[in-house]
This record gives sequence, structure tokens and C-alpha cells, in this order.
Amino acid sequence: MVHFIRRLRLKTIMALLTFWVLSIAIVFAEAEVREIRIADSKGDWGYPNPYRHYPRGPGFIRMSWVFDTLIWKDDKGYIPALAKSWSYDPESLKFIFELQEGIKWHDGTPFSPEDVVFTVNYYKKHPYHWVPMEDIEGAEALGLNGIAIKLARPFAPFLAYVAGSMPILPRHIWQGVNDPRKYSDPKAFIGCGPYKFIDFNKTKGTYLYEAFAGYYQGRPKADRLIYTKARDPIISLSNRTVDFANIKPDMAKVLEKKGMIIIQSGWGWNKKLMINHKKPPFNNKHFRKALAHAINQQEIIDKAHRGFGSPASFGLLPPDHEFYNQDTPAYKPDPLEARQILESLGYIKGIDGFYEIDGKPLKIEITASNITVAGESIEDRDGEVIKRQLESAGIRVDLVNLEQATADGRVKKWEFDLAISGHGALMGDARVLNLMIDPEASTSVNSARFGANRELLRLLKDQITEMDSKKRMAIVHKIQEIYADELPAISLYYPLSMAAYSPQKGIEWHYTKGGISIGIPIAQNKMSLIN
Repeated sequence: MVHFIRRLRLKTIMALLTFWVLSIAIVFAEAEVREIRIADSKGDWGYPNPYRHYPRGPGFIRMSWVFDTLIWKDDKGYIPALAKSWSYDPESLKFIFELQEGIKWHDGTPFSPEDVVFTVNYYKKHPYHWVPMEDIEGAEALGLNGIAIKLARPFAPFLAYVAGSMPILPRHIWQGVNDPRKYSDPKAFIGCGPYKFIDFNKTKGTYLYEAFAGYYQGRPKADRLIYTKARDPIISLSNRTVDFANIKPDMAKVLEKKGMIIIQSGWGWNKKLMINHKKPPFNNKHFRKALAHAINQQEIIDKAHRGFGSPASFGLLPPDHEFYNQDTPAYKPDPLEARQILESLGYIKGIDGFYEIDGKPLKIEITASNITVAGESIEDRDGEVIKRQLESAGIRVDLVNLEQATADGRVKKWEFDLAISGHGALMGDARVLNLMIDPEASTSVNSARFGANRELLRLLKDQITEMDSKKRMAIVHKIQEIYADELPAISLYYPLSMAAYSPQKGIEWHYTKGGISIGIPIAQNKMSLIN
């Protein structure tokens, strides 16, 4: 009887040990974290595939969880993604990529070089707004694990704008799709990224993703990734209903005391004053220089943003950009200097202190609206401060506040005098200068679309085709000097962007060196959830 009881106890112990071992195995087979929740004040950034996300940074981020690119970035620079190595052959104008092995699409279909070839051809036929294909001639598979992408001409921004931004599509799904923007089948969201897309509630602004267990870089750290719309992300962080959110800088200390980790972005975004340089008096660069002297950048930061920000370079690229020119011309805020320039142009100061010319008062209109900064809608008093500054220089100002879409429409049609706008991508490749200056490169409402200086246009084209980094830097330096002299738009400041996250789940978020993809200044790099 005693031996029977001992054998029974031994079997019970062995059963318990077996159960414990199996439980541990199951835990390690699953992700380290059940779910990660990210708060967003806007919510809706479109469906997360290349043709249905909205053409702004947050929309690209939502898509990037599902679709991988050939290469990617982390907090130090470019790293392998679908391609484990790459090189450039200047004689053949080809970028050669050696692809990772064992990659599968979310539906289990093996990934192949033919998928990359197909993707390049598909984007050439059906343009994807994020990736310029006009400088790409085509692609070819090289054996079982290689790919070559041939350039039509030298294209210096290739790594940032193509290899690091082009979402690769599964050929077996998209080869029969003739209208990608209307393709809404669930298969349209099958990628080979770390997460599978499960659901998007457009009304609520929520997204649900689930970890892809077969991901070639290892199972993601969190089983589920959830985006949730929150009117006040700060409250959501404080009550622990979300794990990550962009925050206003003045809340950093409060959240830090509550145990949150605070991270700060580089100067990847700028607020700027658009100028209608197509009509007088704004078509005169000396008048534009008077505006620059009348505007006090630091005062805008102090009075409208509690001191959180940094005065912008008049050459557009920020001081932390690798191609920044520290000798770019600057304009000291000086109302008296502004008045002297106006008087040299024939303006006469009236009894009321405001200027007039030919008996007509100098009166301009500033169009203002709430701008989305790094995915968050920001209310500010920039227009009020600038109005007072220009009036101190003797310029009458009407300030008109409009909804952002309406304001953008007026700017695009050149139906404005001055307009307050802003955009990101300043940390990324210097091609942003072309997109924000050259009217042939972009029709964006954030672009100055300035074609009056032929040397500037020539240099913009030259910097795109210069593959030698040092030579290209010299060209970009000159572009900044000319742009700052011409002032087709005036960069005002780089706002201080911050994010906060809870350390409880062991995830470390970071801002990406050079910004995600072409320079997105949002700290939601998928590498944070990849082992």
C-alpha cells in the first residue's frame, strides 16, 4: 500500500512537472506581450495597404506593420529587411540586393524575387504616391535569391525613396488587380510584415493587428497591436488605457513623474509661411526679405508654444540634417530693417504708421488653420503673433482662420497672400528640397513651387543625379544658400515633438535616425516590436 501511494505521488509529481514544462514552452512560443495600445487623436488614416492609406506619415506607418520593404531604418540608420545586403554598380546603374531566405506571405505562400520584380512593374503601371518610379527602368531576378533594380538615370535618393519605402506586393494576389485603389478584398492586406491586418473601424478610428508567427525576423514581441482614437492621449496614458502616445511638451514632466518614458524627436517637421510669389508685391524678393526681418521666430515659439521649439533655418533643412549648411543666410528680426526695405521700394509711411504706395494702403491677408503635426492636430496662435509682428513693421494685416482642407485648397490655386502651413520629412533625404521648391517635382500645398531662379532649379536637378555623397552635399549647401536668399517661403520654427510610453511591457520605442521611410518624424518604428 505504501509503495502504491509513493508511485501515485511520483506520477502526480511527474504529471505536474510535465504540465509546467509544457506551459513554459507555450509561453515562449507566444509573444512576450499580449497587446500594445497606441493612442491617436485623429484615428482615421485610411486602410493599411499602399493604395488606400492617406498620403501622410501616420498612414504610411499604419501600412508598414503589414508590408515590408527591401531595407529599413532603426535608430542608427539603414538595416536589412527583405534584403540582407545591397550594393550599387555605377556602370550598369543597378542596385543589387541579396534577399533573405525563408520569407513567407501572411497566407503561407513563399516569397520570391519575382514578387519584387512584379512590384516594381506594378508601381510603374499603377503609381503609388510615396515611391517615385520615373527614374526606375525596371527589375530582374538574379537566381533564386537575388534581385537587380536598374535605374533609368542616376538617382541619389534611391535607398530612401525606393528601397526603404516601397512596400513589396505578393504577385499571386495583385497580378489580377487592374484598379488597386478600388481593391478592397481581404487579400489586399496580405503582406509579409511582422503583423497581420485584422480590422479597421473608420468611424471609431481603431486598428487591430495580430502578430505574424511566421515572420522571417522572428515572432513580434506583442501578440496584438491596437490603435485607438483618444481625444486626450495624455489622459489615456495617465489612466494606463494605452501604452504609447504623442504628447505635448508641457506634459512631459507630469508624465515622467507617473513613470512614463519620454522621448524627443529631431527637427523633422517645420511650420512655415507660404508666400504667393506669383503676384505683387510678393514677387519682389526684397519685399519678401522685409517680411523675414519683420518676423521674430523665437517670439512665435515663446508666445504661441511656451518656448517649445527651435527657430528654423531659412534654407529649410534643419541643423541636425547631415547636409545642413551652417553658413545659410539668416535674417535678424528687426522691424526697423523691415521698414527701411519697404521705404527703399517706394512705400510711404502714413499718419497712422502703416505704409501705402501710390495712394493705396499696403494691406495683406494671412490664411491660418489648425495643422496636423506628426499625426496630431495642433491648435496654435501663430497667426495672431505674426499679424502683430508685421503690423509693428507698418504692414496692415487681415487674419483669416479657415479649416485646413479649405486653406490648402486656396493655397493650391494661388488664391492667397500669405498662408501658415507645415510639413515633415526634413530629417530624410535631401530630395525634400526638390519636393518643397521645384514646381515640376511636386504640386503639394506645402511646396513653394518656385521656378523663377534658373540656377536653383538646375542645382535641384543636379543633386538628384549626383551619386557621390560629398559632391552632392556641396550642391545641397548651395541650394540652401540660394533658397534662403530668394525666400519663396519662410520657415518659421521646428516644433518640439515628444512621445511617451509605459515601460511596464518592456518595449523600447525610439525616433528613427533620418525619420522612418522618407523622413517621417513619428516614433512608431516597427523594429521596436521585433526581437
